[in-house]
Amino acid sequence: MSQYTQPQPGQFAAPGPARNGLGTAALVLGIIGLVFAVIPFLFWIGTILCLIALILGIVGRGRAKRGEATNKGVALAGTVLGLIGIVVSVIIGIVTVMAVDDAVDEINKAVENTAPKDTSAGGTDGAAEGEAPAEGKSLAADETSIYDDDVQVTVSAPKPYTPGEFAIGHTKGNKAYQVTITIENAGKEKFDTSLVTAAARAGQDGVTAEEIFDDKAGTGFEGTILPGKKATVTFAFDAPADAKNLTVEVSPGFDYDASQWELKL
Repeated sequence: MSQYTQPQPGQFAAPGPARNGLGTAALVLGIIGLVFAVIPFLFWIGTILCLIALILGIVGRGRAKRGEATNKGVALAGTVLGLIGIVVSVIIGIVTVMAVDDAVDEINKAVENTAPKDTSAGGTDGAAEGEAPAEGKSLAADETSIYDDDVQVTVSAPKPYTPGEFAIGHTKGNKAYQVTITIENAGKEKFDTSLVTAAARAGQDGVTAEEIFDDKAGTGFEGTILPGKKATVTFAFDAPADAKNLTVEVSPGFDYDASQWELKL
């Protein structure tokens, strides 16, 4: 008859439960982090997640080597993904910063191109004949505002104007004046005139001088101006009878700074 011998306490060590959480977490975070790493402006999230995945993956592999975990391959995959994600996020980050820097430079250039050139003589308050004065100062009749893209705007001296029978914008008792606005395209690209605006104020109080629309004035600029060409349009404005001056403001477009001409009536 065989005899059963009971194991002595401590003779066999019962294995503990596998601790696979870190390796699994490393794999999940590595995948998510790699996705964020390739997205511009979100690459920094990928960097953080992949760094955590790398750390958890290394710890998870350590547990697997000590027999505390059974998912060594999963932990290794999380470690590798974390490392790759960090590298990718750094590359995407550099590319994103360079792209933003280039975009800011282009915006700055565009803003500079839409500002009038300072063509005044150095050290003087006035401007040479036919040229724009220093920025922030008004121009006189027949002076030209020159922009950095070589779009040039000139406003003539005002002349008395007789509105047509069905004119709009003229008030009885006021006087009407016409000015000729010329836009010359001395640049290398065609210029779209559809956004050109002109407005005026009259008298010492600077009251709004309504634009007059009839069969001879008020049509505005149309179409485009090719390089080396110019376009001329007559505008008419309604001013109080006692007004001694007319301030005409012309803007070549939304992206341009407006220029002003101070005209004597």
